[in-house]
Amino acid sequence: MPSGSTKHKLAFKGATKMTNLARYHAANLPELFERINRNSIGLDDYLHRFWDDTTTSKPSFYPPYNLVQINDVLSKLEIALAGFKKDEVKVYTEFGKLSVEGQKEEPKDDGEFVHKGLAQRSFTKQWTLSDDTEVRSVSFEDGLLTVELGKVVPEHHQRKNWF
Repeated sequence: MPSGSTKHKLAFKGATKMTNLARYHAANLPELFERINRNSIGLDDYLHRFWDDTTTSKPSFYPPYNLVQINDVLSKLEIALAGFKKDEVKVYTEFGKLSVEGQKEEPKDDGEFVHKGLAQRSFTKQWTLSDDTEVRSVSFEDGLLTVELGKVVPEHHQRKNWF
């Protein structure tokens, strides 16, 4: 790097250059999001969903799940559903959301529980899918629900090897 460059002088003096984004703190986040909304198309709905706290009243950690990124265009959602049968689970997409529902039937009266440690209760879990994500496959085996998610890459963005 040439010795007369701005970066060199700033590094030499121990100073750092403040970027436009670094100027924003928690106190002026509304101003930042106003600038983002004004200078973007289509992000306003995403930001409203991101900051909408009416849908996240109490975080639910049941059922436990893993989200595994396989590569740039493929990921896998694994949901642990021990004790559920395939016909007690519904997986569907609607309005840009992936929904998984488990409807557990009440157990027959087999006696009184001395200890009940298995959380086999009914649930509904949803994930918002981006517009370029699709469900490729769904499988349920040995109490593990696996949903393969793929990114839809338009043909004009796909890699083309010329040589």
